Amino acid sequence: MIYPEAFLSLERVRWNMAQDVPWDKFDNALLTDEQAETIKMNAITEWSALPATEMFMRDFRHDSDFSAFMSVWFYEEQKHALVLMEYLRRFRPDMMPTEAELHAVRFEFDPAPPMETLMLHFCGEIRLTQWYRCAGQWHTEPVIKHIYGLLSGDEARHGGVYFRYMQQAIERLGNEARVAFAKVGVLMTSASRTAKALHPTNLHVNQSMFPNDTVQSRMPDPAWLEHWLDEQIKFDKPWEEKIVTTILTKLSNLLGRSFANTKELNLYRKEVGAAIAAA
Repeated sequence: MIYPEAFLSLERVRWNMAQDVPWDKFDNALLTDEQAETIKMNAITEWSALPATEMFMRDFRHDSDFSAFMSVWFYEEQKHALVLMEYLRRFRPDMMPTEAELHAVRFEFDPAPPMETLMLHFCGEIRLTQWYRCAGQWHTEPVIKHIYGLLSGDEARHGGVYFRYMQQAIERLGNEARVAFAKVGVLMTSASRTAKALHPTNLHVNQSMFPNDTVQSRMPDPAWLEHWLDEQIKFDKPWEEKIVTTILTKLSNLLGRSFANTKELNLYRKEVGAAIAAA
């Protein structure tokens, strides 16, 4: 089982909202209305860990080990929403999300292949790690800069635990897991081919609710994410290349094949798919 060790490793580095956030360092002159609005939107986005956890618990019912890890992941992700809301409560209460705005991002996700879901969220953690690092550089107010550093560290550690479950899946499922990971990896390293931010909260997850079936479509401003990335924090090509390089490197280690680019990963996906068909 992975959960017991993962629990202890995350417990050792867990930050405390009262003790590890330098609230007394707040500088009101360095927080703009524009920045406060983005903090609100990120708080609501983080709240969507609630329906994601409900999805995981349903689709991973066969895996009690991974489901147990969800207790830690859910706690830490909801703490992300909470610390951002606490920042607003203290310093910009007019920007606090309403309960209705938070509840709007809780809706049912359609069932999906578990291994593809696992890979999708692994890539999502890698992407959030870099988004929050970039956001921390864009912000000027020291307390929120520190908070985004804490969040980024959490997302990186979550990605590490997801990776361990991916290793376990290959041991148990072989090519079934390999082809699922390669398939989603191709999608998540192809950001240059789409103007849409490639993150789980920005993908369609409920056919009956289409097109309002992404987390971002249910935000107070559905267009905020692309504006935040492109116009505010300036998440440009060099930042995106960090994500692509990390995903390809991790998959190279996981799958035992070196992938220099998305094209090579896609060729691997086709090879494994052909092997499955032949078998």
